[in-house]
Amino acid sequence: MKFRTIKRHIVESLRSIVRNGWVTLAAVSAVAVTLLLVGSFIALLMNVNKLASDIENNVLVRVHIDLAAEEADQESLKSSLEGLDNVESVEFVSRDTELQNVIGSYGETFGLFDGDNNPLYDVFEVNTNSPESTAEVAKAAEGLDYVAKVNYGGSDADRLFEVMSTVRNVGTIIIVALIFTAVFLISNTIRITIFSRRTEIEIMKLVGATNWFIRWPFLIEGAMIGLVGALIPVSIISYVYLTGYSSMTNNLASSTYSLLEPNPFLFLLIALLLGIGIVIGSLGSALSIRKFLKI
Repeated sequence: MKFRTIKRHIVESLRSIVRNGWVTLAAVSAVAVTLLLVGSFIALLMNVNKLASDIENNVLVRVHIDLAAEEADQESLKSSLEGLDNVESVEFVSRDTELQNVIGSYGETFGLFDGDNNPLYDVFEVNTNSPESTAEVAKAAEGLDYVAKVNYGGSDADRLFEVMSTVRNVGTIIIVALIFTAVFLISNTIRITIFSRRTEIEIMKLVGATNWFIRWPFLIEGAMIGLVGALIPVSIISYVYLTGYSSMTNNLASSTYSLLEPNPFLFLLIALLLGIGIVIGSLGSALSIRKFLKI
């Protein structure tokens, strides 16, 4: 395609956008509202997924060491734990450290159990390669020598993994449904703009214009509408996310949980929404104009 022809199509698209002001505004609004929903839900789902992963990764297998175990026995047990399938790391936590953690959580009253009165066990904290392997590793650890008991949350942890998996699956389905809804809404809105210009299309066909010569200005117009419509939700989501991230980071500073950092997440989300806007705008025009080219 010659540069002069491309320039002509772009100019014609801009004229059409200005000439059909109210219809263009309706199309831009449809794009903006739909992509605001899509973008907000993507940001929400991705951060819920991030927090879910943080929670899952904090589920440890806690192996309580038998009080009768000597130092050599503890080393042997550690080696056995490290040799289990799906074990990533094994860390030793002394009974004194365990007591200090209890005192920090429940108060100085438990300080009465200090020294020889400490009723707690030395513990091996076992990290697994994946959260789903936690139950399997815990069951294997129970059969090892010098193990007093094993704890990993049991049914509560299993229920957590199931809930997180459900959240991911349902969230993905909703995002796909929203994108299809966006295509439908934008396609119908752009069809209105094309319907208002059906006479113009008929005249162009009658004077010998090819389908692609007629189609290009509408595709470019749809892409422009999609781009402008996407800029609105991009601006809103960026402002809300940056504000929310700053606030939530302060609240979560003392924990191991965090939201996705704006860089690169927010930039990728912006690029995705702009791309979706342009593609959906063009696709909506392409689907809508087919009927009017059959003359």
